Amino acid sequence: MKVVILSSLSWSLINFRGALIARMIGEGHDVVACAPDEEPEVLAKLAQMGARFRRTPMARAGTNPLHDLRTLLHYRRLMRAERPDVVVAYTQKPIIYGGLAARLWSRARYFAIMSGLGYVFSGEADNRPWLRTIVSRLYRIGVAGAKCIFVFNGDDHRVMRDSGILSPWQRVMQVPGSGIDVRHFVERPLPDGPFTFLMMGRLMRDKGVGEYVEAARIVRARRSDVRFLLLTRPETENPTGYTAADLDRWRSEGLIEFLPETRDVRPFIASAHAFVLPSFYREGLPRTILEALATGRPVITTDMPGCREPIRNGVNGLLVPPRDGPALAVAMERLIDDPARVAAMARSARQTAVDIYDVDKVNATLLDVMQLRGVGQPVPVPAPSPALLVPERA
Repeated sequence: MKVVILSSLSWSLINFRGALIARMIGEGHDVVACAPDEEPEVLAKLAQMGARFRRTPMARAGTNPLHDLRTLLHYRRLMRAERPDVVVAYTQKPIIYGGLAARLWSRARYFAIMSGLGYVFSGEADNRPWLRTIVSRLYRIGVAGAKCIFVFNGDDHRVMRDSGILSPWQRVMQVPGSGIDVRHFVERPLPDGPFTFLMMGRLMRDKGVGEYVEAARIVRARRSDVRFLLLTRPETENPTGYTAADLDRWRSEGLIEFLPETRDVRPFIASAHAFVLPSFYREGLPRTILEALATGRPVITTDMPGCREPIRNGVNGLLVPPRDGPALAVAMERLIDDPARVAAMARSARQTAVDIYDVDKVNATLLDVMQLRGVGQPVPVPAPSPALLVPERA
């Protein structure tokens, strides 16, 4: 069968869907991977795996309807040229416009992977109900013909029902995120030296960066040897992004050690005793949390949709209220003061990743629902390259 996969960023085809693409090709299917940008490394890796790439122009963060119309027309040409049997889309615009194109101009079975509802459905956008209404209606149009909609947490399912995105008869299945390759993200021993926290994520207010800095300030006032790492990149175009002046102020205080964006996050996770994600963004299921769990690191995160799903409070991590820097500081000090608890949580974290979030188990479920297992003749396919792993941006 021919499978077309629609994305809004080429690197995500490898980082988030690489194992799924490899599994599809391994089942003997012809995979066409689509994105609006062309990263040479990604294209080379897709070619090595045996997938074809097609560029589908898109204004990822724009709201100009003419630009979105252009995306829809490109998807129409794609459907007519490729004549796919199955279309899989993830992230907002591919789901909306890819779903519409698949319904109008192909006979393909269409599947949507809702990896998170994002900014529009978060508390930060409560003062823009008109925008939420528009996006809900567009989503409803996009998924109207979907054979199944995969969600990463039950809260998103409920919001989609309440917002009128889903029809009562539509099939929805909750899956454990995108999964994590537990053979690539192997368990690593806890490091020696000063207790070290790591946060990875976009430099946005609703990712909880401000709360991380506030907690660091509180903890460092009493424990000057504790380290706080932040692996991030600027978000100059995001409405909740921090400015260069904010970064300069934190640097001058000596609170945070900034790490540059990287293609391989594993050494940085291994260098920390615990991972922190104080997000109040509308997450699906953050990939960074799964990476930390697989490495054997306790996770401190917020009691929010998506973030709380993988965490058993007090067992493999700690849950804190959103937007509460002091509560985050208290949780951090609980770990600093109890090395035995950290070690026990580390073991439980790894076990959680292996038992529930193993990417092979997740992808087997997806392929079964899409009826793509055992259809073609399996062929050997190389696994995604470690060199193409990057921190989560969604």
